Amino acid sequence: MKRKIIAAALGATALVTGPALAEYPERPIQMVIPYGTGGATDLSARALSNPLGEIVPEPIVLSNRTGAGGATGSVSVRDADGDGYTLLFARVGSHSVNPAMKATLPYTIDEFRYVGVYEINPVVCAVAEDSDIESMDDLIARVNEAPGTVLFSSSGVGSLLHLAGAMVLDAFGVENPLEDAIHLPMDGGGAAATAVLQGTATFICTNSSALASFVQNEQLNPIMVTTPEPLEGFDAPTARELGHPELEQLVGWTGIAGPADLTDEAASAWEGWLAEAVQDEGFLDFMDQAGSQVDLMSPEESVEFINGQYETFRELVVELDMEVE
Repeated sequence: MKRKIIAAALGATALVTGPALAEYPERPIQMVIPYGTGGATDLSARALSNPLGEIVPEPIVLSNRTGAGGATGSVSVRDADGDGYTLLFARVGSHSVNPAMKATLPYTIDEFRYVGVYEINPVVCAVAEDSDIESMDDLIARVNEAPGTVLFSSSGVGSLLHLAGAMVLDAFGVENPLEDAIHLPMDGGGAAATAVLQGTATFICTNSSALASFVQNEQLNPIMVTTPEPLEGFDAPTARELGHPELEQLVGWTGIAGPADLTDEAASAWEGWLAEAVQDEGFLDFMDQAGSQVDLMSPEESVEFINGQYETFRELVVELDMEVE
């Protein structure tokens, strides 16, 4: 019995004096934003970083790593160690549209481990406030009556806006969306919205967050939203009300992802932190003002959602021959 007591004491001493197991996290975490400052991804990431900064035990360092339509930042995270110290604000463009449209994209969506999609940005189609086009019916009639005279602006070839304009026209029965309407790529979403405001482009279909200020300032007039229910701040019919519920798949989103080999420990920690952060009132108020909907999905739901978007977009890309090199 005495030997057993001594052995137990020695074991306890070893547990106390032996090397302590490191707990995640023990140093700052880099969060890569694959797009530039001021865009939808950047705004969402910075809004979320405020409550995260109060929850995560170590500092969060936001880094805008731009280039190639989100590919540069995405690849940098895919190639990072899976220890949880380099994560990505994944976005609809980088992880749904680009994979569907770009044949030479240097990554695939299954090369990431998704912690959760937390934000949905409905797509809003809008025209200038002084336009004589006041509805989707007016827009489609104009395209059909005068092919080649209607222009839709986007943030670039292969962007969500490029795909959204074509997808909406196709859903409403325009036979050759990319011939009967002219795609006008601009340098970023802000420039694309400004092109409509200035009359250079006829309409735009983009994320609600990118149009919120233009609509609030009565510069652009929304004519359709892709939410199942009316969208606060955007006085426009839903795609479902107009007979096209399939367009509800056309949304922007933001989520957090890591490399495919992200550790279970890090993934589990982030699931908890994210679930707490998205309940923050300041964050929710900001998202509401931007026309965004906070809808946290589990990792499994996120994968299903992202794959579903990819399949929908890929089918359209093939149908309209929109693949880009």
